[in-house]
Amino acid sequence: MDDLNGTIDPRCLGDRPLTMEVINYLSVFGITLYTILTFMTLVSIIVFLEMCVYIYKKVPYPKKTNIVWVIGAAPVISTMCCLGLWIPRATLFTDMTSNSYFAIVIYKFLILLFEECGGEEAFLRYSEKKTIKVSTGPCCCCCPCLPPVSITRRLLFLLKLGSLQYAILKTVFSIFSIALWANGNFDVSTVRDIYGTALWINLFVGVLTIIGLWPIGIMFMHVRDSLRPLKIMPKYAMYQLVFVLSQLQAAIINILAVNGVIACSPPFSSVARGSTFSQQLMIVELFVITLVTRMLYRRIYEPVNLDPHENDNEMNVKIRLCPNSVEEHTA
Repeated sequence: MDDLNGTIDPRCLGDRPLTMEVINYLSVFGITLYTILTFMTLVSIIVFLEMCVYIYKKVPYPKKTNIVWVIGAAPVISTMCCLGLWIPRATLFTDMTSNSYFAIVIYKFLILLFEECGGEEAFLRYSEKKTIKVSTGPCCCCCPCLPPVSITRRLLFLLKLGSLQYAILKTVFSIFSIALWANGNFDVSTVRDIYGTALWINLFVGVLTIIGLWPIGIMFMHVRDSLRPLKIMPKYAMYQLVFVLSQLQAAIINILAVNGVIACSPPFSSVARGSTFSQQLMIVELFVITLVTRMLYRRIYEPVNLDPHENDNEMNVKIRLCPNSVEEHTA
């Protein structure tokens, strides 16, 4: 152990630094970087609040509530990253908050797809004798032999239940993880330990994530052509991008840090430095996503009309952009 301490700075083996330690450690470049990232986070919050005001004035209920939840993903996660950047010891809490919020966003995005079709009742009336493809990602994209399923009220209930369970259980496991951490039984740096709680909790949450994403994949593949005038493709792309950045990118960086690929730099250990690097990246990426999201959602559409005499295989949604929406968007 003496040899180990002789070659490795003891601060690399310690806990995450306090806020004052981070501030005292920062160089001029570091202070400038942290200031810019904080400014980008504040701009994201202001843009989000402006969108909320606009949507609550222009979009009817309950669609506006679902939109606000969805467009809030990037600014909320960016805010949590900024807090974790300045207060490294709060990283576990900020990560859990971000993950729990996005779990709810997954469910809200599924409901928003129904709302874009005019609501569940309108979707059911038009799709009463139609089928939907279930061999989609991330669960069954490798099973093209699965037969199409008839669209019924029970199927919609199962789709909503699949995403809702993730929103609920992810939050429950986040609270449970914080309780275990407070008791000294949960540590993300022990994710390689087969006897550690972090490994098994993360594996179980991973399964729940796949199940939660599957209903959105099913629904999106069914309505993507019909909702193309509503720019559903880029909206779905932004939702997927937030998921990749906040979940997969952060997980990859954490694995690299746990395995020592990311070097220690006192007062940051390898794991703490990996978290800081991930937070800095996400603030910049989510700032861009927030601006793109504003362009996609800050507009008004007339109610959707479903024509029962259209093609049996495609649900064609006739949507006409309000004449004054472009002017409002550019205002």
